[in-house]
Amino acid sequence: MTVSEVRKRYIDFFAKRGHAVIPSAPIIPENDPTTLFTSSGMQPLVPYLLGQPHPEGARLANSQMSFRAEDIEEVGDNRHTTFFEMLGNWSLGDYFKQEQLPWFFEYLTSTEEGLGLDPNKLYVTVFAGDKESGMVADTDAVAIWKKLFSEKGIDAKFVELGTEERGNELGLQDGRIFSYGAKKNWWSRAGTPSKMPAGEIGGPDSEVFYDFGTTHDTKFGKECHVNCDCGRFVEIGNSVFMQFIKQADGTFKELPKKNVDFGGGLERITFATIGNPDVFLIDVFDAARTALEKRSDKSYADTNATRSFRIILDHMRAASFFIASGIRPSNTEQGYVLRRLIRRSIREADKLDIKESVLAEVAEGFGAAYKEAYPFVHTAAGTIREELEKEEAQFRKTLSNGMRELEKMGTSIDAFILFTTYGFPIELTQEIAKERGVSLDMETIKVKFEEHQALSRAGAAQKFAGGLADHAEQTVRYHTAHHLLLKALQKVLGPDVHQRGSNITSERLRIDFSYGQKMTPEQKAEAERIVNEKITEALPVTRTVMNKDEAEKLGAEHEFGANYPEQVSVYSVGPKDATDADPKFSEAFSIEFCGGPHVRNTNELGTGGKRFKILKEEASSAGIRRIKAVLE
Repeated sequence: MTVSEVRKRYIDFFAKRGHAVIPSAPIIPENDPTTLFTSSGMQPLVPYLLGQPHPEGARLANSQMSFRAEDIEEVGDNRHTTFFEMLGNWSLGDYFKQEQLPWFFEYLTSTEEGLGLDPNKLYVTVFAGDKESGMVADTDAVAIWKKLFSEKGIDAKFVELGTEERGNELGLQDGRIFSYGAKKNWWSRAGTPSKMPAGEIGGPDSEVFYDFGTTHDTKFGKECHVNCDCGRFVEIGNSVFMQFIKQADGTFKELPKKNVDFGGGLERITFATIGNPDVFLIDVFDAARTALEKRSDKSYADTNATRSFRIILDHMRAASFFIASGIRPSNTEQGYVLRRLIRRSIREADKLDIKESVLAEVAEGFGAAYKEAYPFVHTAAGTIREELEKEEAQFRKTLSNGMRELEKMGTSIDAFILFTTYGFPIELTQEIAKERGVSLDMETIKVKFEEHQALSRAGAAQKFAGGLADHAEQTVRYHTAHHLLLKALQKVLGPDVHQRGSNITSERLRIDFSYGQKMTPEQKAEAERIVNEKITEALPVTRTVMNKDEAEKLGAEHEFGANYPEQVSVYSVGPKDATDADPKFSEAFSIEFCGGPHVRNTNELGTGGKRFKILKEEASSAGIRRIKAVLE
């Protein structure tokens, strides 16, 4: 099947079973300074899994754009990608294991409504229990899986492995259902049960694997098992059962309302339908792969070229979605990750003997591949081409400068300095040194790199912590101030000003907005004055859930390029006599689509005599300005 077919069948399957289909959240999390990217389907839904009612109800399903920066170095094998889509369905206190496991199994195996996969190719894992925390094994899931396989004429033998190490030693043992410990089959934001703080929720999970029947490579262990890294078995779905809450005394109590959180890799499920364990052979890569073969005059099947092909294909797909989402190459945050993807791709293009601009041509294939599901990528084709061509030309100059520095070094080549100072790839330094008969002390270089990376990770630890946004009181105040500032900018600069990005912490707010020139001191002063005026006016802030069309008719501000569900949350500020029952939208100062949270009244922003102040106004990218502001 194609990616579109697998996605549609999943959405239709769960919609038929009472699930509201919600749109993918943006790839850049909204008002969440703790993480750079949306990295899973459940990430945008954490507040609802923790108890906040969802406007669309208790049964939800979607396909979520996701990106995991930590997987960049893994790309090059047959199954790792940085950007991917995660199919998801959720029960917020509604159904549980007895419904979830049979539904997913039916979706995978049904020829009428699902994918028609051979059940003999499916293997599953369940929670084996955890002695340290006293959590017992998930026998319910075992019983459900036994029944499901039995209905397909399969005698599903249960094998308790407990650990990957035991799996490597014992192998499959003719099993179909395998239990592993908390490291593999337990979910909480904090990790295993013993690491969970009091008040944290979590529970066992059950994973489904597809068997591609490939030969086991003993470098991954003596025997093959479902969690082996040799590639024979690939995980295609995981049902998490949020069942417990940890108590202050370290024990666990069952939640009164238990949740289901399912996530399944769309691309992995798709390559299971074609029976080939190579994600880069699914249809969304076809046009880009053909373009790369044509320009390189090499075949993807050429073992000397395959890894380079995969890296370029993966990175250009991610780069296309990034640029279409408003990210531009830079040396910080999301822009740095984008720049790294592009530069790694250029290096791999060099390995394919492509010395001229090629990345934009490869990226064109993704706009067409995702035209129906994500039309904003296709619409941004011109911008994607422009940014990739500009960045590729710039980095080729960087490579040229690095070569000059390398020539100056003679036989005393310092690979670490070339990389950290000039951005010169370590692999290229190694190749040139080898050609010249120069020996590099790679162990020393490796130690230097590890120290360098440790410093980088320490500085960015909070950025990749993931999970909930910071809901501290001051952060919430800044979130509301952000709404006031956007409206103030529209009043001062004109109605064509719209938000193009934001980052809100407990220390300050940052807003990127569409405007083509530098603000004058008078304009900044007037924007400040308006925000402070609304703070002193003590305006109520009200939240209303309504139909998206109704909110748009009200002129509610919403994020550029974002998809919204039919029911949306809208926050309005003012007038003074507005109430939750009667928001009086026609008299409101500002109205925005927003998930919250916010203060109840603007006078909370002035707590302790604080006033709103713009610290800095500067260019962010072409046609985009950036303001950093504080309450002090």
